[in-house]
Amino acid sequence: MNKIWTYAAALAAVVFVACAGKTSNATEAEGSQADGVKTIEVGDVRVTWIRDNAGEHRMPVALFGEVDSLLVDSLGVADGVPSSVSCFVVEASGRRVLFDTGLGQPTSGLVPGLAALGLSPDSIDLVYLTHLHGDHIGGLVVADTVVFRNAEIFIGRIEHEAWMALSNGNAQMVQRLSTLYDGRLRLFEFGDTLPGGFHTIDAVGHTPGHTVFEVGKLLIVGDILHAAALQLANLDLCPTFDMNPEQATASRKRILQYARDNGMTIGGMHLPEGILNDKL
Repeated sequence: MNKIWTYAAALAAVVFVACAGKTSNATEAEGSQADGVKTIEVGDVRVTWIRDNAGEHRMPVALFGEVDSLLVDSLGVADGVPSSVSCFVVEASGRRVLFDTGLGQPTSGLVPGLAALGLSPDSIDLVYLTHLHGDHIGGLVVADTVVFRNAEIFIGRIEHEAWMALSNGNAQMVQRLSTLYDGRLRLFEFGDTLPGGFHTIDAVGHTPGHTVFEVGKLLIVGDILHAAALQLANLDLCPTFDMNPEQATASRKRILQYARDNGMTIGGMHLPEGILNDKL
């Protein structure tokens, strides 16, 4: 138990994680930045974390079903597991890409975070979406107005088709933004390489077309992890958000092992807020 706690707690304390046993090439960029905004360089790739949620964000343990109470107590997460709602701006090969758009709430930090970088929504021309849950696409539209007026929106074809065929509230949000961004949606297949040299990787399970993006030594892993402290202690734990838990578990294990084997740095949309650090 002590070994599990040490490993999980260390990993849960970061927003960016360079997997154990490898030497990281990630360095923190110079200069102070606004609260909830932090930049590092991973080789030739520059990546900025932007916290979208306002205040503390925790994932209730109850979302993960029957969890060993001894594990919960040892991790100190009975009141919830530290988490976040996060977006990333990644610059590679002369292209700047926004990954996911957060909740789109009045208190959301995405637009102020972009402003802290000297950017506005109009200066974003590429948006890559890991999947189409509301806390990842909410920032695309305000009322009936598109936020990113000059952007092409890249979505996995499998993901898009799955939600367009459903009729729940989230599907209606997807269908609405598809109409509003008509003519600027770009559908990709797993294995495609997108502008900027971003390679798309199958990570299905959380949603039908959940995608991980790879560029250089950086992986943007979307919702592979929702509650890092808990799930890294037991990779079989899935939140109720995972639409296919068996596939989600297999994807989580495969992606994390790939990161370890290749000395990758990972950025996840629900890794804990407030810290951007690749050193365990």
